[in-house]
Amino acid sequence: MNGWEIFQIWVIAFFTLSLFSFMYKDNPFYKVAEHIFAGLSAGYYVGLIWDTVIITQLWNPMIGGKWLLFIPGILGFLMFARFSAKYSWVSRTSLAFVMGVTAGIFLISQLHGLVLPHMKATMQSLGGGGGFGAAVLAIIVVVGVIATLIYFYFSKEHTGALGVTAKVGIWFIMISFGAHFGYTVMGRVSLLIGRVQFLTEDWIGSFTHLF
Repeated sequence: MNGWEIFQIWVIAFFTLSLFSFMYKDNPFYKVAEHIFAGLSAGYYVGLIWDTVIITQLWNPMIGGKWLLFIPGILGFLMFARFSAKYSWVSRTSLAFVMGVTAGIFLISQLHGLVLPHMKATMQSLGGGGGFGAAVLAIIVVVGVIATLIYFYFSKEHTGALGVTAKVGIWFIMISFGAHFGYTVMGRVSLLIGRVQFLTEDWIGSFTHLF
């Protein structure tokens, strides 16, 4: 381990401990780490968008002869009118175009990419093999999907059989939220474990090379 590697480890350890220091209270070390992280993230994404969008997808194709890209380029340029109080209304044309096109593409992509495949998978699970356990699980999935959809059906008051089904849908929704929350906590804990391993192994291990 050379001097440059040790310096990198100590810089990473400093920012890691600075961010963890917020668990005690807000302090200048945390603020410095927070501002540096936000600045680096903003700078990275600006450079990424400049290279992958403006240069790769706009400028280079226009140089290659695709001059029709001049139109979306102008619409994108008009977005910067938002920074002017006098001419901010100009950006509404670009925003309206982006929102309309995005909504149209998003609806179709969500329909074909999520809704229809999920409906197909839900119905196919009833006819699939796998024995008694798989059949019971398939029935639970179908009942959960139908009950959840009925819970969001507000055209009729949830009373009687419809109300009972809606309550079953609430249980399935809460189980889903709990599973997602548990998955999120597991992901965050895995990040914490990685940082603790870095501090206990790499950072503390660098003391032997430093001293």
